[in-house]
Amino acid sequence: MSMKKNKYESLLEPLQQELSNVARWLQHTGKRLVIVFEGRDAAGKGGSIHAIAQRLNPRQVRVAALAKPTERERTQWYFQRYAGQLPAAGECVMFDRSWYNRAGVERVMGYCTPAEYALFLQQVPLFERMLVEDGILLFKYWLAVDQEEQEARFAERAQDPLKRWKLSPIDLEARRLYAEYGRARDAMLRASHTRHAPWHIVDFNDQRRGRLNLIRHLLEHVPDVALAAETLKLPPLGHAPLAERYTTKIKPIRSYY
Repeated sequence: MSMKKNKYESLLEPLQQELSNVARWLQHTGKRLVIVFEGRDAAGKGGSIHAIAQRLNPRQVRVAALAKPTERERTQWYFQRYAGQLPAAGECVMFDRSWYNRAGVERVMGYCTPAEYALFLQQVPLFERMLVEDGILLFKYWLAVDQEEQEARFAERAQDPLKRWKLSPIDLEARRLYAEYGRARDAMLRASHTRHAPWHIVDFNDQRRGRLNLIRHLLEHVPDVALAAETLKLPPLGHAPLAERYTTKIKPIRSYY
């Protein structure tokens, strides 16, 4: 049974408070955090990222969701454009899909050559080892969803005009290639599930429960982030509150509600 919205929200709020503590700890220590979200189409990557970032400073906690590479980027080292998105001191970057595009959609849809794919599987453990050895905290999550549930979400998106943008031609083609994507996923996990950068598989057939489990796992596996609570005291205003006035002749828009 799917988790009810009110229960989900009551459980999410304290987790978001803990995430705020993590953000303060990152700023205080200068640590860098990278979270990779991968999974089948409609698994729930965007909702999970939103749940984590919702209460955090967007200048500190960023989302990297890269479009397809340009012709120039196609000639670069594959990891180059992703390396440019990595966090600086005190930052967190969440990859809504990542360098693992090469092991998934590019492999299945033929957007890369067999040689490029083989080289990726060879290099990705080395690339991630360099990130970890440089001090980056790296978490990789695979959001697992059954085909029946995925189909239900596709149908909902197709019927809802506000969600239809989430359905791309590639998403529709992925329905036909479901088994091929599964084989590509398994090959990817075998090649890149390492001690220094392990994968974590999360059941996302219930998206709300999946988000909570993912966030709880993340919070349990970052280092101890306890910091003394900060007290913020506003200084005296110094004068009586003033009404907002403008010297220009520009009129505010009319009130619609």
